[in-house]
Amino acid sequence: MTTAQDNRVNLLDFDVQAMTDWFAAQGEKPFRARQVLRWIHRFGETDFEAMTDVAKSLRAKLQGSACIVPPNPIRDSISTDGTRKWLFDVGNANAVESVFIPETNRGTLCISSQAGCALDCSFCSTGKQGFNRNLSAAEIIGQLWMANRLLGAVKPGADEAGERIISNVVMMGMGEPLANFDNVVSALNLMLDDHAYGLSRRRVTVSTSGIVPAMDRLRDACPVALAVSLHAPNDALRDVLVPINKKYPLVELMAACRRYLERAPRDFITFEYVMLDGVNDQDEHARQLVALTRDVPCKFNLIPFNPFPNSGYERSPAPRIKRFAQILIDAGIVTTTRKTRGDDVDAACGQLAGQVVDKTRRTTRTTIPLTEVRS
Repeated sequence: MTTAQDNRVNLLDFDVQAMTDWFAAQGEKPFRARQVLRWIHRFGETDFEAMTDVAKSLRAKLQGSACIVPPNPIRDSISTDGTRKWLFDVGNANAVESVFIPETNRGTLCISSQAGCALDCSFCSTGKQGFNRNLSAAEIIGQLWMANRLLGAVKPGADEAGERIISNVVMMGMGEPLANFDNVVSALNLMLDDHAYGLSRRRVTVSTSGIVPAMDRLRDACPVALAVSLHAPNDALRDVLVPINKKYPLVELMAACRRYLERAPRDFITFEYVMLDGVNDQDEHARQLVALTRDVPCKFNLIPFNPFPNSGYERSPAPRIKRFAQILIDAGIVTTTRKTRGDDVDAACGQLAGQVVDKTRRTTRTTIPLTEVRS
């Protein structure tokens, strides 16, 4: 990828193999690629002249042929519970959102993979905005790069990284990650690489609505923890809530989950299940889930629905969620109910919307100009 301003290559687009190949094409040895990779991702450096262990001649060459350009943050919101949400400008009036969730023993960053989403899940604010395009690898990993800088986890110009504030990354922001497979895998490779972020495969999670062939590809290319947006226990209901189910119905999805577990870093699949009052939250739905997942080692993460304008849904009452969870627990399934975080800044699950110039003609919604967002 080149920048919009010139023909320089944005090095944020390269994982270690792509960086090595590009350096080789410039006549440089592989260790130079690893040096620069560490400066970019471990230390958050954008100035080649500050990369003190890189040869001066190479630094001069890089100034003319390469750059390090992350997406620009245009809004920074902090919830009363400490959750922090950023709106990142990704060009052409599009912007995506990322959310940092601090907890006692970990810090989780939720990042986006697309400007909008083409899958149109009926309860998701992102889906209601339509779809514009896939994010580049630089725009995906750039969210982690920028969050580290804004949180003080990197010190540009230093010879060592600061405290690791982001310990977990979840691909659960705007978009369907597996619909942007190559760029997402490049970003995942950087998250896992010891020369970059060095995260454990168990601490990096990809969430999918169930694109079965891409689930198999991910298992082979870069198996990380997997979360599946299930949200319904039968095909008739899931066809409405998660329309991709019409193409990859539940019997195929469960089979893909079993195949994924052959190489997964965890011995279970996480099923995400949004609790919609009177829609998918009855005792019979819970019993159907028990039967559906009988042969899939799993845990359930129940998500109280987070409202957004004109959604048409309501959150299940707390006693109903508790009863639903107990049925799963009594069947021997580990079940948690997600604590709602950041809903006062629209940073909770299902609320991420950003700004999307819709190419799907799904909505006639008026997009707020980025000039107004910045004010």
